[in-house]
Amino acid sequence: MAEGVFSLNGQQLQEFQPNRYPFLMIDYVEAVLPGRYAHGYKNLSLNEWYFPMHFPGHPNMPGVLQLEAMAQMLTVAITTLPGLKGKVTHALQHTIRFRKEVLPGHRLDIKTEVISWKRGICKGNGVGLVNGEIACEADMLITIPDILEQFLPVSIR
Repeated sequence: MAEGVFSLNGQQLQEFQPNRYPFLMIDYVEAVLPGRYAHGYKNLSLNEWYFPMHFPGHPNMPGVLQLEAMAQMLTVAITTLPGLKGKVTHALQHTIRFRKEVLPGHRLDIKTEVISWKRGICKGNGVGLVNGEIACEADMLITIPDILEQFLPVSIR
């Protein structure tokens, strides 16, 4: 991948994010600087698979999927680094705060930042915004198991 800031359309995004429909929670990556940050969005229509069940008569995006969208965007910030294209990530720990509902017709703008990246563990934070207002925010720890396992003691592997 070229150095510097670049964007990823829905097709290009799938090279760096292993999730697929219906669990791909990002539509477009507007800007990514590998190892530093990724910003993009998810457009929400009433046709999303989760709206009929969450909740009948008052559909809103489940909090766990808001978190997933931020974690996926943070993954893009890491997997765009050289040699990590398409690597699978796992969650280690997340602390999340919800501020407002994300409803059909909204666009969830997602901004993530890498705080540290060492030995296969990424510490980062993310924020989800609707109409410029914070809807959710999270502190996240994610890992690329293929890398982390190289640093674990033999007894834990």
